[in-house]
Amino acid sequence: MLTHPTLDQLDLLGLAGMAKAFNEIEASGEAGAMSHAEWLGLLLDREITHRHDRKLLRRLRYARLRHQAAIEDVDYRAARGLDRGLFQKLAEGSWIDAHDNLIITGPTGVGKSWLASALGHKACRDDRSVLYQRVPKLFGDLQLARGDGRYGRLFRALAGVQLLILDDWGLEPLTAEARHDLLEILEERYARRSTIVTSQLPVEKWHEVIGNPTYADAVLDRLVHNAQRVELAGESLRRKRPQRSAASKAEP
Repeated sequence: MLTHPTLDQLDLLGLAGMAKAFNEIEASGEAGAMSHAEWLGLLLDREITHRHDRKLLRRLRYARLRHQAAIEDVDYRAARGLDRGLFQKLAEGSWIDAHDNLIITGPTGVGKSWLASALGHKACRDDRSVLYQRVPKLFGDLQLARGDGRYGRLFRALAGVQLLILDDWGLEPLTAEARHDLLEILEERYARRSTIVTSQLPVEKWHEVIGNPTYADAVLDRLVHNAQRVELAGESLRRKRPQRSAASKAEP
């Protein structure tokens, strides 16, 4: 078999996964022990895996998740009130298909952002578009985008992604401009897309953060009434565990 011309043709067709598998099988000397059907099946399987991995990498790069978190690494032993059954059900993603929202509340350090990132990572693995945003930075970015012409593009990204993660909600009161932006984003997403919100504040105090009662009612109506809730408690997990390396994916 002419190895190099075949590899060139696979590369020309954009079949990088098949080309790599072809080269590895030839180098291993296993080709003679395989039937044509087995050979072709293996090449196709490797091409599918290669394309899936590339698509996942693109989704994760776009999502810009705060943590390299995975649902398989969730620590259910920590004393913070996380219901294993509920969280595993959330990881399945049916609530995203139903365009519901998710609110994760609890004191600092109990893993809210990490859990949200883990769900975002699973959504990417399930071929859903995800975007992570820290709320304090988001409104600053929107304000800057108004001045340099990027506002429309940024707004479309926030409104159109299948799962939007709004992290650290409620750290400071909203300005009039931020209230308007938040309502417009949620209005575009309502009953069409899903949103995760993490906050140190219980939902009952969100009116105070939004400020304007009319806007507060409108925002909470679009965000809370169709939302599932994960309410965490307990001490910061960061105080209980030794410092981990930056490359570690373990929680938190």
